[in-house]
Amino acid sequence: MRVVPCLDVDGGRVVKGVKFQGLRDAGDPAERAAAYEGQGADELVVLDVSATPEGRSNATDTVRRVREVLGIPLTVGGGVRRSEDARRLLDAGADKVAANTAAVEDPSLLDALATTFGSQCTVLALDAARRDGGWEVVVRSGKERTGLDAVTWAREAALRGAGEIVLTSWDRDGTRSGYDTELIAAIAAAVSIPIVASGGAAHAGHMVEALRAGASAVLAASILHDGETTVGDLKRALEAAGIPIRR
Repeated sequence: MRVVPCLDVDGGRVVKGVKFQGLRDAGDPAERAAAYEGQGADELVVLDVSATPEGRSNATDTVRRVREVLGIPLTVGGGVRRSEDARRLLDAGADKVAANTAAVEDPSLLDALATTFGSQCTVLALDAARRDGGWEVVVRSGKERTGLDAVTWAREAALRGAGEIVLTSWDRDGTRSGYDTELIAAIAAAVSIPIVASGGAAHAGHMVEALRAGASAVLAASILHDGETTVGDLKRALEAAGIPIRR
């Protein structure tokens, strides 16, 4: 099981909000990345949260700065609309590339990424909000609802070649009320690829719940950015709960 810090980046700075809104500054991406690797992070995710809303590609200079100080795997998302965008991020130092809005608008993007770079490099960033007893895919940093069923979309994405899903509960993002374990379990039952659970972590107990619900990794942001805990503390707590972790 993996513990993965997430850096939401806007204008070259780490930010954090609630339900993708009310963003506040949380530091320098490269400094945060180096600190979290030092604490024992297994991987790192960097999401350019303003790239898609602003209709631009991901800020590769931030990716390069992070890569210079980082030795662990790096997933980068935000503004990935075509294979050329993915190649630019990979050239800048990403190991995996995540697509969300553009993949919903043109699912063949996942086929193209998987064919060109491999499924191990192709990540679906799936943001989901509860609706009518299920979950609906939301895009453009949560600003738009799609009417697309999240479980159906996850299954299609896996068939198209996505090798991993970063699954964020829009309802739980930044709330510290725990991951949406029902959502995690539903997606895990539909696909065989790894799921990285995101949205709502306040402590290691929430991570235990997410991993037991079917996630292969847990994302954390605000509890790390605010200095409430460390990656090392979280991993020790997971191990104490009987969760196998990476050393």
